[in-house]
Amino acid sequence: MDKQPDPPESANRKLGELSMIWRFARAYPGRMAAAAIALIIAAASTLAIPWGFRLVIDKGFIASGGDVGPYFQILLVIVLVLAMATATRFYFVSWMGERVVADIRIAVQANLLRLAPRFFEENRPSEIGSRLTADTAVIEQVVGTTVSVALRNIVLAIGGIAFLFAIAPKLAAMLLIGIPLVMLPVIIMGRRLRKLSRSTQDRIADIGSTVAETLGAMKIVQAFGQEAREAERFGDVVHNSFATARRRIRTRAIMTAIIIGLIFGSITMVMWQGAVDVASGKLSGGSIAAFILTGGLVAGAFGALAEVYGDIVRAAGAAARLAELLQAEPDIRAPAHPVSLPTPARGQLAFDHVSFRYPTRPDTLAIDDISLVVEPGEMVAVVGPSGAGKSTILQLAQRFYDPESGAIRLDGVALPDADPAEIRSRLAVVPQETVIFGASARDNLRYGRWDADDTAIWAAAEAANAASFLRALPEGLDSFLGEAGARLSGGQRQRIAIARALLRNAPLLLLDEATSALDAESEKLVQDALDRLMEGRTTIVIAHRLATVRAADRIIVMDQGRIVEQGTHATLSAREGLYARLARLQFQDVPA
Repeated sequence: MDKQPDPPESANRKLGELSMIWRFARAYPGRMAAAAIALIIAAASTLAIPWGFRLVIDKGFIASGGDVGPYFQILLVIVLVLAMATATRFYFVSWMGERVVADIRIAVQANLLRLAPRFFEENRPSEIGSRLTADTAVIEQVVGTTVSVALRNIVLAIGGIAFLFAIAPKLAAMLLIGIPLVMLPVIIMGRRLRKLSRSTQDRIADIGSTVAETLGAMKIVQAFGQEAREAERFGDVVHNSFATARRRIRTRAIMTAIIIGLIFGSITMVMWQGAVDVASGKLSGGSIAAFILTGGLVAGAFGALAEVYGDIVRAAGAAARLAELLQAEPDIRAPAHPVSLPTPARGQLAFDHVSFRYPTRPDTLAIDDISLVVEPGEMVAVVGPSGAGKSTILQLAQRFYDPESGAIRLDGVALPDADPAEIRSRLAVVPQETVIFGASARDNLRYGRWDADDTAIWAAAEAANAASFLRALPEGLDSFLGEAGARLSGGQRQRIAIARALLRNAPLLLLDEATSALDAESEKLVQDALDRLMEGRTTIVIAHRLATVRAADRIIVMDQGRIVEQGTHATLSAREGLYARLARLQFQDVPA
């Protein structure tokens, strides 16, 4: 099906995309005013140069018999003013470009932090990162350079045309006839250029995403000998980006050639008529010289505007992609009048006939009509085969998603009625895939409670069996742990996560495969730390290793999104159900 032309409101929408940049820029009216004043002075000084040459020719050479000194002094003053005004304009517009981009990045990041996990399942984080870098770089160029150049040339064009009419009205009128011819290709080709500019930014984002994905999985790429395939895949992405950019460049080059050809063709014809008028005595030599210089400035201004238009169109595409991130609304948010959770916190979590499907898998029930109450201080283990819905329980408990039916309550308050921030403040999480930030050990530990002092941090580290290796680091708590904790072993990263949860000191603890993929010694250290962490707290433990859940007050067995069994290890083992089958697989050679 052929794509229909953009509807009329599409043009308004494109203007709205650029107005997003204006909303950030207008926060600095003083600097905008200074830049505008400097711009007007610089443009006026530029236009004054032809006027100065007119004085040199008509007053100096002709009227004064060659005494051109005073008039060249006037020209020098004009040049000095032009230099100062241009430098001032450059400073303020460059400052505005950097400041506006910084503000946009901060605003986009702040909005991203509000969004629920669903958004990042449907939008690649690496592509979002590209928008915050490549797209904002385009905007920085436009705000810091292109807009200034455009405004300067608009002022030059308007002022120059006025000066041309003052010098030679007939020639100026002839010159203006060509302006509609210049604008026509801008209007016709501008829409195609805008679409190609947006497509170019999308292809650049694809490059960033591919690089991030490949570098992040470099060990797997090399382990399976897929370097050549990844190089070929990256080459395809780069070639696609180049092909799109080539189409954009070709369109812009054609548009520029047409515009400049029309402009300078018009000037040539007008100058021809001017030469005839000088020969007949209708114009002075100074006037035609000033007209030629000013006409060149006006033509250059229109030519520059034609090129600048392409940059502005490209910025509109970049602004549109950033506006999408700024305008994204979180699916999970606090209600207008949130219900406060009761104090003191009890740590009771209740699921009442809850069903849920992931947005990216709408055909599959991840949780199917589950009812479960975890009492204060109770340790509940959730087991079952992969894909049974165990981790989804924790996702729902943290209100990263809302169920499609049923209700989840924390201490008697339905989660949608409470502020998500207050809900999460009562939870401490030790995830299966430990997240370690590229920061110091201190910052990674106090992520659980940012205002924790070193005494509290070391106490948590001791309880998590992490103090010994932390003290052995070159700079102790100030040691940089590397990207994603690359300088730590798996067991050390897990103990950092446990210390972080200890600092949180929350009444409800969620453990997701906390001892998976660890060697026996590391698992013993981590399990001892977990035992201390679970004391006095309501705990939900998810594990494939059934050895870690024998001491649970209650074991919940899940399969295909449903609770199929629950009880203690002893009672479930005697029933010969799913738990007994899983237990036999893992415990057959393990002493009780």
